[in-house]
Formats: sequence, structure tokens, C-alpha cells
Amino acid sequence: MTSMNRSKFEIAQIIERFGERFVEKYHPNSWQLRTLNALQICRTSALGGHKEQCESCGTIRYSYNSCKNRHCPKCQASRQAFWVEDVSERIIDTKYFHVVFTIPETLNEICLLDSRKFYALLFSSVWQTLRTFGYTHYGVESGALAILHTWGQNLSLHPHIHCLVPAAGISFSGNMKKIGKKGKYLYPMPKLSIDFRSVMMKKLKAHLKKSGVLSENQNIIDNAWQKEWVVFAEPSFADAERVIKYLGQYTHRVAISNNRIKNIDGKNVAFYYKDYRDKGRKKLTTLDGVEFLRRFTMHILPKGFVKVRYYGILSNRYSKQTAMYRKPSKKVKDETVQQRVKRLMGFNIHQCPKCRKETMHTVEIIPRIRSPVHFLFLKKTINNCNSGR
Repeated sequence: MTSMNRSKFEIAQIIERFGERFVEKYHPNSWQLRTLNALQICRTSALGGHKEQCESCGTIRYSYNSCKNRHCPKCQASRQAFWVEDVSERIIDTKYFHVVFTIPETLNEICLLDSRKFYALLFSSVWQTLRTFGYTHYGVESGALAILHTWGQNLSLHPHIHCLVPAAGISFSGNMKKIGKKGKYLYPMPKLSIDFRSVMMKKLKAHLKKSGVLSENQNIIDNAWQKEWVVFAEPSFADAERVIKYLGQYTHRVAISNNRIKNIDGKNVAFYYKDYRDKGRKKLTTLDGVEFLRRFTMHILPKGFVKVRYYGILSNRYSKQTAMYRKPSKKVKDETVQQRVKRLMGFNIHQCPKCRKETMHTVEIIPRIRSPVHFLFLKKTINNCNSGR
């Protein structure tokens, strides 16, 4: 598939220009290398594609296949639109609250020791806290749709989880019950923050003790206990439709999009970021190209790690009990991928880019290049890296 809006500068160019120096200096693991390789060759001849011609004006267009990697900024638009429509079939039609759970920066060092385990503990701590509050405040099994983000605007490590919490739950008698009180929030935020800190720190300490590394990280643990943890909440959404639209802003984000990249030269990468300490103003910053890739690679999730999770009444376990509270599906039967893209995104991928009247037809299939020799820096190092990290 072709890109609807190609940026002047792309992540792929940064990988191509600074990748070899980054690999030599930081020795990333094989999964990170495979991801960088996928992003570098996305929508290039290396992945193959097809040659198209307009049936009217004769315009020729070459369309190359996408890598479909979840960290690729060029592969998220259609996947995001499809996901939002799919999730609409399991969202309960009620009010929702947006709650963001963050952790102190001091824990980043522990996170980098074993990010898979750390993020898993973060998810379980968030849900344990929310579930407990559902029972203690309203006497119900509540729910949550939780989405992991790991980055800050300047590509720093900033693990946090966005949660959409329904203002409903299943009571002890098995009936659906609306929850929430008059006011801005579903739960008291200060208490939620304190309880979340307690749950997360106990889980993390137990994990470090089991792994035999607690003593060497005790100072970090003690420091984190002293911090004031932040749980941020926004006012409720009126209905499920707004929730679904809101979801699209978070589900398929990557650490940085191509349109934020201002310039790439022989040494540095300049990109835009929002400074939330200055009322979210848009600013420009510059990083050394190798440092940019180091930060970007920190946000490549472990292989197979699930970053969007459903809990409680939004999980499959309660699908039958909550079926009557969902809105009817809007999916079109026997719809092709191209037709779905056009319906959801208003973009006809078969339309001629020149005359914009007729349809492009495939006239030649371009095979995938099996041995892309211009990516040798990845091939040379990939066998020397630890694939399990």
C-alpha cells in the first residue's frame, strides 16, 4: 500500500544514516535489530510490491509493501482505523473515565533491567488497584481498557498506562449497575495514587527479591517509595461513540511520528515536541543521531508483548453478560480491505493520483528481495546479539 502523506524526513532515513554507529556503540538485541530493519525497508523494493497503471490516462505507479510492524510510523493509520471499529463491538455503551497511571522516573533503571516483566507488573498493579476500588466504593466488578505507552515527548523513557474505565460494573447479584457519583472523577485521585504506589512497589520488590537483585536496587526502591506518584484523570465521556473516537488517539501511537521530524543532517536529528511544563507549547529540539536511535530503541516492546489489554467487564469473560449493553455492529459484510479503508478513512487507494477519475490496475507483481545487501550492518551483528533480551 502507498502512503497517503509522505513526510520529507522519516525514521527509516535516520536508521540508514546512523544505524551502523548505533549498533557498534550500544549492541542492541536481535529483536530490536529486526524491528529497525523492518522500519528501514518498509515500503521499499526490498519488500516487493506491484506496478499499477491507470486505465484512462496511463499513469504508472509503483506501490511497495509495508512492513506492518507495530513500531513503524508509516503502518499505523489503517490499522488504527480497523482496530477502533473492531473494539466498538466490545465497548459497553455507558460513560467512561480516562485515568492515566504514571511511575516516578527513578524506576526507569529497574525497568530497563527486564522491561517485559516490569510492564507486566505495571499492568497487573493498575488493574488490581482499579478492581479493588470498584469493589470497595461501589460493590461491583468493574472494568478497564488499558493501553501502555513508554515514551515522553522527547523520546525519554516514561512508562505509563492510559485506562478507559466504564461507569458501570456487575454487582454481587450478577446484574449490571451504573457507578459513579456527581462530580468530576469516578474515584478519589489522591487515594488511588497512594494505593497504586503500594501495590506496584510490593510487586516490584517481590520480583527483585526473587531475581536476587533486590539489595543492589534497594536505594532505587527506597527513593521511589518517597516520591509522590501521579494518577491523572479527566472528566467522563458522555457515550461510547466518543470513547471509541478518543481511543484512536492512543492505541496505535508510536514513539515518534515522521511528521514531527524537522531535519536530519550528518550528525543530528531535529524534531518537534510538546512541552507540557509550558502549557503544551510546540518546540524544536535536537539530538545526536546515535542518541536518537538509542532513545527510540528503548520503546521497542519485547517480542509478542500485548500493549492493549481488557479487564473485568470489558474482557471476554463477561462478553455474554454485557452483550445487550453494546451498540450494534457497523461492519459491512464481505468488505475488502480496500473498501474498508475507503469507508473508514475516505481514501481510495485505487484512485489514479493524476487524473483522480479512473482506477489503477495491477500490471506487474514485484517480488520481494530476499537478500537486501544494503542492510549489512544489521545482518553482520544480528547473529552476535542476545535474542532473549
